[in-house]
Amino acid sequence: MAEKIVQTAGREQLGEFAPEFAHLNDDVLFGEVWNEKAIDVKTKCIITVVSLMASGITDSSLSYHLQNAKAHGVTKEEIAAIITHATMYVGWPKGWAVFRLAKEVWNEAACAVSDKDRFQKELLFPIGEPNPYGDYFVGQSYLAPLSTEQVPVFNVTFEPGCRNNWHIHHAESGGGQMLICVGGKGWYQEEGKKPVELKEGSVFNIPANVKHWHGAAKDSWFSHLALEISGENASTEWCEPVTDEEYEKL
Repeated sequence: MAEKIVQTAGREQLGEFAPEFAHLNDDVLFGEVWNEKAIDVKTKCIITVVSLMASGITDSSLSYHLQNAKAHGVTKEEIAAIITHATMYVGWPKGWAVFRLAKEVWNEAACAVSDKDRFQKELLFPIGEPNPYGDYFVGQSYLAPLSTEQVPVFNVTFEPGCRNNWHIHHAESGGGQMLICVGGKGWYQEEGKKPVELKEGSVFNIPANVKHWHGAAKDSWFSHLALEISGENASTEWCEPVTDEEYEKL
């Protein structure tokens, strides 16, 4: 689940002196604009850094937004490329000034943060350990048991490009599976039907005895909760992998 951006600096610093400004800063700028869903927070961080750089603002506000960019997944390599690119348009002195601040934020002594660690910060549920059913997947996946009583629930996480093989949840009655998507972007496809895009908040009910597959998009980590539906004589049949040719058509 995406993090909700919350800001209180306006009220803390200007609440009594300029309450309307504090309201616009905390409730409108950060409360509404930063939480608008059309573009992700990482992209908003990049836009903000470049906008401040173009305006020649290199004070504590830019330092804050550089730290915010790092916290939302902008790597040292990415920020260096962003500042270099913007410098070609906004001026060499501004580039030098922003690099001085960026070096302090992305200091060499900082521990490297993996893509997996960054994705984990976006999730309410643990990613877990490498999937013991990995032989039935193309690429790396992870499995975290959330409940093994009453209704079994597992969080399944796919690295970008990872997908499971075609498979069937057999049952004479009942059975099947429910997917609740909790992070990233992915795909679901039933045999003979068009692929369906999966995103955070998507819920899919997979009937018993239907051949299908699901997994991550090419450019995104992806997690879904898998709920096993009880059924009579239920079993899972693993079939052939989803080929690179099939997957590249998505």
